[in-house]
Amino acid sequence: MISISDHAPGEPSLAQHASRFFSEAGALSSLEHFEYRPQQQQMAVASARALAESRAVLVEAGTGVGKSLAYLAPAVEMALKDHRKAIVSTHTINLQEQLVQKDLPLLQKVVDKPFKAMLLKGRRNYLCPARLEAAMAGGGEMFTPSEEEELKAIFEWAPITQDGTLADLGFNPSPKVWGAVCSEQHMCTQKKCGPTNKCHYQEARKRMNSANLIVVNHTLFFTLLGGLQEFEDAEDGFLFPNDFVIFDEAHTMEAVAARILGMNVSKNSLRFELNRLFNPKSSRGLFQVVGDMEGRQATMRLLQELDYFFEAVEGNCKWGEYGKEFRVRRPEFVEDTLGSGLIEVSRRAREVADMANEGVKAELQDLARRLGEARVALATFLDQSDEESVYWVEKDDRDSLSLNAVPIDVSPTLRSIFFSSGRPGVFTSATLGVGDRDMTYFRSRVGAEGAEGIQIGSPFDYQRQMTVYLVEQMPNPGGEEYEKALIKWIEHFTTESKGRAFVLFTSYKLLQKVAGEMETFFKKQGWPLLVQGQGLPRAQLIERFKEEESSVLFGTDSFWTGVDVPGSALSNVIITRLPFAVPDHPLTQSRIEAIEERGGNPFMEFSVPEAILKLRQGVGRLIRHEDDRGMVVILDNRVLTKRYGSAFLRALPDAPVEVLKG
Repeated sequence: MISISDHAPGEPSLAQHASRFFSEAGALSSLEHFEYRPQQQQMAVASARALAESRAVLVEAGTGVGKSLAYLAPAVEMALKDHRKAIVSTHTINLQEQLVQKDLPLLQKVVDKPFKAMLLKGRRNYLCPARLEAAMAGGGEMFTPSEEEELKAIFEWAPITQDGTLADLGFNPSPKVWGAVCSEQHMCTQKKCGPTNKCHYQEARKRMNSANLIVVNHTLFFTLLGGLQEFEDAEDGFLFPNDFVIFDEAHTMEAVAARILGMNVSKNSLRFELNRLFNPKSSRGLFQVVGDMEGRQATMRLLQELDYFFEAVEGNCKWGEYGKEFRVRRPEFVEDTLGSGLIEVSRRAREVADMANEGVKAELQDLARRLGEARVALATFLDQSDEESVYWVEKDDRDSLSLNAVPIDVSPTLRSIFFSSGRPGVFTSATLGVGDRDMTYFRSRVGAEGAEGIQIGSPFDYQRQMTVYLVEQMPNPGGEEYEKALIKWIEHFTTESKGRAFVLFTSYKLLQKVAGEMETFFKKQGWPLLVQGQGLPRAQLIERFKEEESSVLFGTDSFWTGVDVPGSALSNVIITRLPFAVPDHPLTQSRIEAIEERGGNPFMEFSVPEAILKLRQGVGRLIRHEDDRGMVVILDNRVLTKRYGSAFLRALPDAPVEVLKG
């Protein structure tokens, strides 16, 4: 086999191939609506060179570069010629769908060889026929009548589904029912779910083994990498032998890696697993199926202890006014009253499993394993055995508690995986830099100090397409005068744009207050007001915004990133406040403390860069196409009055800036 890096005489290198492919007369030019972009060609060549030379490259590519095709083309070429798998990881579902439904089919039209690409979902998205059969056999001993109806609906759907995934089901079953029939690593195996069972996950595995390119999300990538690897021996690779990676939306990789490499034990998840063994309210569960009184009694005792334990946890937490997290700074802040019960129930499930039929045996063994893992995680949390992690208790929207531990600094781990391993990888996003040269901040967060980095500007003409407005006499954020001024200027600028605006907040409480105050104004204008948190999920809010002319959308955190509304529907992005993270989350606190301990300036080294990245993401919602026009409004005069304000302005696209007096 001839590798691309050691190409035969007369054969173009991977970089030369990429340069020709994206040239004005290259293969891509045969597509309808092709437009030559030197920035896209530059990115493709840089990506190709790094892949061929087995090293990592960081590529910040501005909006409109066409970065997806710029990394896909050399990745596919290398995968085909070197017989290696390309793993493309993204953060958002939107980008995954764009790659699979648009970009890869487009590429297939112009490459000279056919290639196989597939989207890999987490295995719990897939139905397992063997587990479905076992669940149907358990029937009334495991499920309530309403749950049995759901189970029957899944059973009727199973023979006709095309891909066997939850997305194809047509309704949302209860977590208990789907949890009993979905694919699980230790139960849905090639041996148990071979060809005779027509297992959709095993079929997906076959396609995966023959695929040249696999699309995953960051969460699945790090989950597989972090101990749940179940494919081939990935020596000299990430997930597969000798594979290589493309990380799009790479600005999110630190946050995802920290979450997946950490631990989480929640009251609800433990209760869910125990109720699968035995639910005292419904008298159903696996111990009921096998008729084991000892297992039922042990489970009931543990469920009672579960309530007592988390009551003690909550009693030791001092929640702030709006706090949902409480940082735990000392080991054994509550007594471990669950460990022995988890051991007892886990052991009993294993003992009974040896006397059960194959289907029930596998379920009992898997639950025993899960309870064992929960016991280890619980001990890790209470002992605080990892000094490099931060520990906290978190309360969700339903006031259910979870115990969490996350590494404070994941850069050493990411450095060893991606940047000092000699493995090829491309790490790209529209926002890797914070106005700094050579993306220094991003490098330090992910351990990429030694990697090559290039910054490629957008082909958009921001001088012509966008104007940035600042208000000089805007009151400082936080007071009553600021809220009044906020309403005044939102009215002013939405009138200028005739609605068609995103108004981005950093505080959900302030969003709700301003939305209530301005409801009458928008109604008089005839502009639909769409407000996050008032019933509609994010995806539906965005669709309504696109469909309803002149609508205005009020959003918080999730609307700053990953939203794509090209065209005139979005002509105005209003930033109500610079997006500084409130330093009340334990992970933020711990990272600030780490900088202080080494004598650094946490505000300038952490808070400002993080806020600049988020601001760039928010501003990036506006111009998504060369025909787009609009305004960005920043209603926070700290960009004008504070020394660090110039750093925010430098990080914005090169567009005209107008300062209004107020």
